[in-house]
Amino acid sequence: MRSGRLREFGTDACRIVHGDALEVLDAAVADGSVDLVFADPPYNLGKRFGTTADSWPDEASYLSWTRCWLDLCVRKLAPTGSMYVMASTQAMPHVDLHLRGLVTILSRIVWHYDSSGIQARQRFGSLYEPILHAVADRARYTFNAEDVLVEARTGARRRLVDRRGPAPRPYAATKVPGNVWQFPRVRYRMKEYEEHPSQKPEALLERVVLASSNPGDLVLDPFAGTFTTGAVAVRHGRRFVGVEREEQYVEVGLRRLGLPARDPGGTPRQEDVDDISRAGERRSAR
Repeated sequence: MRSGRLREFGTDACRIVHGDALEVLDAAVADGSVDLVFADPPYNLGKRFGTTADSWPDEASYLSWTRCWLDLCVRKLAPTGSMYVMASTQAMPHVDLHLRGLVTILSRIVWHYDSSGIQARQRFGSLYEPILHAVADRARYTFNAEDVLVEARTGARRRLVDRRGPAPRPYAATKVPGNVWQFPRVRYRMKEYEEHPSQKPEALLERVVLASSNPGDLVLDPFAGTFTTGAVAVRHGRRFVGVEREEQYVEVGLRRLGLPARDPGGTPRQEDVDDISRAGERRSAR
């Protein structure tokens, strides 16, 4: 449903749009303008996000909605753009199959974490979430390997020597991460914790942003939540636009990104858009 009104905060360098993701993507983000998309949508698992229930009438309706926002995100990608998409283990096969016809999937990543909470007793409990890494053009995309190197234990700790070549040489002490990422989940009393049912860790977003964007690039998060993507993107000199429908999380974003809700004169620092299509035309013309 279209509200006919969007609320915007910030500037083109760092922008929060308060509204529904489908509506905002369609109208307030220019096609072909985004260098990196990180999308962590509701998983249809019954969680409550502010005033909204993470629940659809059935799987078919959820997947229909998912295909809509995926298509919009792909449309927003720059010709050299990249996107990372998260989903539940149940939905990811559908997401994977749909995206194959639109972009090139480079990696299927597993975010593995420990669980010290309630364990499953009648099945093998889930200790991971899947992430797809895709690009608009397989021949032209950003991947800053040097910015995301991790320790290679063979060289860094065991200090083994590779004798297979013409001359012996030590194994490298660092390497590009594989597709199994181990980061702890955000827990209560952690410095970055916000009250949100599915907050993602800054360390995970650091890897995504540093690997797949450059300073000055535009990063889009269509389901911004606690605005971790924005906080990391801005910290590393990227431009950012985050979309969030829940007002309480917009307030979290304003705080984390250092954006005032009002300017010094007391006027609301937002744009009320009455004609959504005109707003989209205005941004596309920039």
